[in-house]
Amino acid sequence: MPRTTDSDLAPHELRVLVAVADTGGFSAAAGALGLTQSAVSHSVRGSERKIGAVLFERGRTGARPTPAGEKSVAHARRILRLLDVLTAEARGAARPEAVEGPLRIVTFRSAALELLPPVLERLRARHPGIEPRVRIVREVGRGAAGEVADGKADIGIATLGGSLPLPGGLVASGLFEEPYALVYAAGHTAPRSLPLVDWAENCGSYTCAWWAAQDWIPKATIEAEDDGAVLSLVSGGHGMAIMPALSLVGAPRSVEITDLGPDRPTRRVGYVTTSELAGSAVVRALVRELRATALQGVCGLGREA
Repeated sequence: MPRTTDSDLAPHELRVLVAVADTGGFSAAAGALGLTQSAVSHSVRGSERKIGAVLFERGRTGARPTPAGEKSVAHARRILRLLDVLTAEARGAARPEAVEGPLRIVTFRSAALELLPPVLERLRARHPGIEPRVRIVREVGRGAAGEVADGKADIGIATLGGSLPLPGGLVASGLFEEPYALVYAAGHTAPRSLPLVDWAENCGSYTCAWWAAQDWIPKATIEAEDDGAVLSLVSGGHGMAIMPALSLVGAPRSVEITDLGPDRPTRRVGYVTTSELAGSAVVRALVRELRATALQGVCGLGREA
């Protein structure tokens, strides 16, 4: 039987690394774990010695992960989650029909509003033992995929195929393509002459080639925090916007939506998970519901009644 070595990190050491990263300091981590500060410091020093790298920068204001620390903490989160899954699935082996346990989901705003509610409703109806825990993040930079890679979520509903490569150790699969459309205040006769309203999460990396070829699109004069604010500003006559379909589900009658033609840009929405969690019962259950809901066309250009 394989034996542990002096270089192996134990689960309690992994929990200490995660706690220090999450709380931002040794003292706060000690309080969260019910340990003394000296015990936390000793544990971190031991982990650094085993790994052979400094994991945290210590300072007056606390402790901040080094690049090596960020990698270590991400792997620590994923390993600890696998230990939870190991226990849950081993206990459930005698009852394969019963899928139980927590499921950490991360997604971006428009998917949380329009895609996730019917998915969770179906999931709870079929598997009442699953406990979904949902976080909403901005889909900029590493976005939802980065949260999964860092071990903060089991599965992410994310935009795929952007300028940033998928983080290592993740698997992804598409659910649907959502088209972009031109949106403006109802009744305006020359919408392309209006100023542009935009927001950081509009995923320019997915549309940059198309965008650059459109000489009628001006530089944004209004930049909002999210797509809901953009839609509100457009509805009030403050400009036009180019928005993806999920953001336009339930759009009010005060705006008009115009197709951008056969060469319109699209954005691929899918899910990402880790290679080790892809086969877990809770993740597979959610994926089934995501696919079933996507097939029903949740990203159509719907409107309020």
